Amino acid sequence: MEHNKTYNAKELKTSYGPVIIEGPITPAQLAGFEFHQDLVAFRQPAQQHKALIEIAGLSEGRIIVARHHHTVVGYVTYLYPDPLERWSEGGMEDLIELGAIEVIPQFRGCGVGKNLLTVSMMDDAMEDYIIITTEYYWHWDLKGTRLNVWEYRKIMEKMMNAGGLEWYATDDPEISSHPANCLMARIGKRIPPESVQQFDRLRFMNRFMY
Repeated sequence: MEHNKTYNAKELKTSYGPVIIEGPITPAQLAGFEFHQDLVAFRQPAQQHKALIEIAGLSEGRIIVARHHHTVVGYVTYLYPDPLERWSEGGMEDLIELGAIEVIPQFRGCGVGKNLLTVSMMDDAMEDYIIITTEYYWHWDLKGTRLNVWEYRKIMEKMMNAGGLEWYATDDPEISSHPANCLMARIGKRIPPESVQQFDRLRFMNRFMY
């Protein structure tokens, strides 16, 4: 499958000044930006910066960033699912995962997350993919936001809805391990019925066990 990528950008006005939401960006562009020290949700900032540069270099990889001047203050990643997860078991070329989304605390509540998703979907090539995201409460900044799991889940769902992702049922054990966890997905307009059926089989791999 050919992974076409068309760059899009928009300016978001915030109380801290303008933020540029742009992408997919190249590894060289990403390497040239500063990476904010508060981007610590998944690993240390320098390590995460390096990981994002690697993702940007993958054929299917997409990185959309939120940039305040020359500093990345938020990002969202798209790439094939982890080989250890069930979502990779079908070997589907047209299924990619929104693997991570992060915005520094200073810019939360400014619409940065929603706009990262909006800009992501401005590329028509996204209609050729089933895009999934797996939301696990243990990745959420409950302490920093002082929200409970249900309040945070509501915010995450609303943000994902801005990119056209909707809740989907699944029997995946990790997702089923806590009621706040969830699978969300967006099925592109050009996805063939056989891919939808394959996705449904991945969602319910355990149904014949009962």
